[in-house]
This record gives sequence, C-alpha cells and structure tokens, in this order.
Amino acid sequence: MSKSNSPETRPNALEGPGAAPPADRYVLRLYITGSSPRCIRAISNMRRICEVYLEGRYDLDIVDISRDPIRAETEQIIAAPTLIKAFPPPLRRFIGDMSETDRILTGLGLRLLSRPGPPAGNVQSP
Repeated sequence: MSKSNSPETRPNALEGPGAAPPADRYVLRLYITGSSPRCIRAISNMRRICEVYLEGRYDLDIVDISRDPIRAETEQIIAAPTLIKAFPPPLRRFIGDMSETDRILTGLGLRLLSRPGPPAGNVQSP
C-alpha cells in the first residue's frame, strides 16, 4: 500500500540515481500493521498534518508491514505505527498514532515554520 500526494510528479522528484529530492520536499514513510484502529488513526493524522503543514511538498508512503515484512526489517521497524522522516535530514522516527501534532511538527522541523491554521494540539486519539 503506497500513497503519494502527487503521483504524477513522484518520478520527477529525483533527478537520477541516488539524487536527493528538492530541499523543500519531505519524504515520509508510515509503517502500519493492517487496519487496526491505531493504524487508521495514524494514517488519518499524518494525512491531515501533511495537507495542513506541507501542502504539496511531501511524499507519504504508507507501508503495511504484514504485506511487506522485508521492507520493515530493512528499516528496523520494531513497532507500528512508525513514521520515518527520510528527507530532509536528519532522519527521524516517531512511534504511535501520530496524534501529538506538536511533537510531530517539532520532529519534522516545522514547529517554528508552521503557518496559522487549526490548533496544533492533539488530534484523533481515543
């Protein structure tokens, strides 16, 4: 299961093998396990965060580790849901349902850059 906010531009995001995405583009991978309520909340929360704070500047890849265990092993995923910010550096990992928006924004380096919008507090947690 893979999702990008702009599939038609994804192949053009990289200019040749090993090239980095543009500096203002975020590459995120969300590892989930099936359709548990916690994983569904994590997907919903990350999509909302990306749409509000990264509008058009992100690739969000959703990986179901029950369907792709080798990829999860390669990334050393030990819990789900887990979000990996692969680009821009530094690499960051977040575990949980991504409901602590302030923590996610800070880890993504967006806390000081965030634009006015919905309150950042907690979202969609049980």
